[in-house]
Amino acid sequence: MSESEPQQHLRVLIANQRSDRLALLATVVDGLGHEVIASEIRVEEVAAVTARERPDVALVGLGESSQHALELISEIVRSAFCPVIALLEAYDARWIDAAAERGVYAYIVDSRPEELQSAIDITLRRFAEFQEVNGAFEQRNAELAREAAATLARQRQLLEIHDGVVQQLAIAHMALALERPDDTRASIEAALENARAVVSRSLEELRAEGVPLATLLEDAAPSP
Repeated sequence: MSESEPQQHLRVLIANQRSDRLALLATVVDGLGHEVIASEIRVEEVAAVTARERPDVALVGLGESSQHALELISEIVRSAFCPVIALLEAYDARWIDAAAERGVYAYIVDSRPEELQSAIDITLRRFAEFQEVNGAFEQRNAELAREAAATLARQRQLLEIHDGVVQQLAIAHMALALERPDDTRASIEAALENARAVVSRSLEELRAEGVPLATLLEDAAPSP
């Protein structure tokens, strides 16, 4: 983060198996101008705390048990959509790989305030970029879904017109050629009824999409 950019005030969740390290980490976070909204030791309670507090970022320290820290990460990731940073005293490639599989977003092998703030800045920047990209994908997927639904609606409408209108008119034409006026009249009436149903349904769908009835009538009016 450049010196000209104001530092973002963050709501931070901290978790560690060791209470003494939690206290030290809370002091560092407070010194950076952020707010520790919750600190947790127990795996069985961290999920509820995370879901309730909805932190901006979570910091998980590697305590006495590496498995305990991994379980803390899993519960936090499962309970809130926020980046999780792991804090290690020494580099551990195997543990980092396991933490990455559980959803950790970054790690640092240093707990000095300046290193922690730098890690938070980089993580939040990357996380924001990820959210923007993910949002773009979601928007495109929604557009594709709407396009697919519109295509299916058009196909259904064409099928209804063919089966309910065109075929009935063809039957009416055959009945007329065979000089069967009653059958001709019945087929024409059926075609008209089916056509009315198709038009009525189409109008309802357009109104549901927010198209005003006045606009529909203007568009349907013959040109002078």
